[in-house]
Amino acid sequence: MALGGCFDVSPETEKFLCERLLDQNQPISERFRALFSLRNLRGPGPREALVRASRDPSNLLAHEAAFALGQMQDVDAVPALEGVLEDLSLHPIVRHEATEALGAIGLESNIPLLKKSLVSDPAQEVRETCELALKRIEEQKNIDKIAEIPTVSTSPFLSVDPAKAASCGSSVGQLREVLLNEEKDMYERYASLFALRNHGGDGAVSAVIDSLAAKSALLRHEVAYVLGQLQNKAAAAALSEILKDANEHPMVRHEAAEALGSIADNTSIALLVEFTKDPEPIVSQSCEVALSMLEFERSGKSFEYLFMQTPQVQ
Repeated sequence: MALGGCFDVSPETEKFLCERLLDQNQPISERFRALFSLRNLRGPGPREALVRASRDPSNLLAHEAAFALGQMQDVDAVPALEGVLEDLSLHPIVRHEATEALGAIGLESNIPLLKKSLVSDPAQEVRETCELALKRIEEQKNIDKIAEIPTVSTSPFLSVDPAKAASCGSSVGQLREVLLNEEKDMYERYASLFALRNHGGDGAVSAVIDSLAAKSALLRHEVAYVLGQLQNKAAAAALSEILKDANEHPMVRHEAAEALGSIADNTSIALLVEFTKDPEPIVSQSCEVALSMLEFERSGKSFEYLFMQTPQVQ
């Protein structure tokens, strides 16, 4: 989910959003509304709320909070993200997102921890994310050296991507070949994925859809995320099959659900309703949030609190 910008709000609104995010009695969709609002703010209050949310009993909410801290590129959140990565009691999807956030923030001081987790973390998806984060930090360091000024690499989709898109000089065919090549390293494949996304067009979308068959669950989940960004209805059938596959990794099914919510045709919506009953909370809650976001969008209202009237604090 891309950031929409930064806002100034009253202390009362900020307090409301922080409390709403952390209130476990609230529906998951309401907590996500608060989360998506807080990621547009800065300062210790929003940061602390998101840090606390990164250890929430809801793995879906916890991973989204870690993702938000990375997208905000908040250096002061680094110690908390390090703690999440090192806490093996947390779900791999949460540790993965904390790792990606550390890569997005890009401090060289995080390299030793990432190298350690690259070889020691028991979850493959976390180890692969460490590989991505290390290469992103190294690449950003080289870019900064050339430019002699700090730079932030953002995509046309306003997201801080875990890899810099491959050269725009590469053809769709060349990018497809790299993306589908199981022998290539993960960073190269991610770079090709984001270049295909930025290219758009039928050939690029077809290549991205075909990469849903990749061996790596981490890559498959990012592919589903990208298909959600593209909102191309050609991906609906493949994403539906992923959501329906109980043997698929929850992080991949979660991204498929959110992508189907972005595509929002009648078949996709019916499937999301069906899978709000899925026994895996990461999946069922993703479907709830996707449906809630769609309902707000169709009614012409914003899912985020910040674009609405200041809520009444009770």
